Amino acid sequence: MTLYLVSPSPPTGNNRRIELTGNDLWFIARIDNVFVYPSDLNVDRFREALGRALSLWPLISGRFLLLDGDHYVIEMSDNPIPISLTDNTELTKWSLDSNVVIETTQNPLLPFLDEVQNEKLLRGFPPEPLFRLKLTRIVQSGEWIMGASWAHMLGDTAACLGFLNTISRLYQQMEPLKPLPVFERRLWREDEADQSLLPIMKPLRDGGTIEKMMENFMADQVTHRQVNMCFSAEQLAKLRTLA
Repeated sequence: MTLYLVSPSPPTGNNRRIELTGNDLWFIARIDNVFVYPSDLNVDRFREALGRALSLWPLISGRFLLLDGDHYVIEMSDNPIPISLTDNTELTKWSLDSNVVIETTQNPLLPFLDEVQNEKLLRGFPPEPLFRLKLTRIVQSGEWIMGASWAHMLGDTAACLGFLNTISRLYQQMEPLKPLPVFERRLWREDEADQSLLPIMKPLRDGGTIEKMMENFMADQVTHRQVNMCFSAEQLAKLRTLA
């Protein structure tokens, strides 16, 4: 396995800090995606595209910090993002056909991911990257697999896909889509809370320990059946017009 460390090119973070809001502090959550490419991938061009994308998205190459015991921030410190590169000689081709969300308890994609280590984020030292990439080349078929792991505190799935789209467009020597990201958070203030909404927000109202949250989460994996839905490109385009 080869490990690359890719820094923003040029660096633009300037150690700016953004304080995180309550819904950003979902420490146990992570967004993992795996993409399969049927043809060759130019690793040097990919690294260059990633460096340029990080320059446009300086939050991604930042670090999570806890200040004064109760202020959670991301410092845009222009740290490098790790890319793991490995060859797979066992598979003859990519073996999964379905474009579905994989169940947490039965995830065959784990070998193709270099997961963000959430427990290290909580400890704070050594600093843990908020985003990790893994590239796997299936030698016999020539396919390339890209696994991306994204800490939820960076943003939701839309933000994650926006960043990946920026990498893709820069790799293809295309201009990134506009508008470019703006990194701001609206902090919740107690005097702005609408108390009438609390009855329908039981998980947020009651809270709980991380251990209890994980216990409930894993129980749901056993007692509930996952529903997978596949959409064609045409169907997705239609759904967007209806949104």
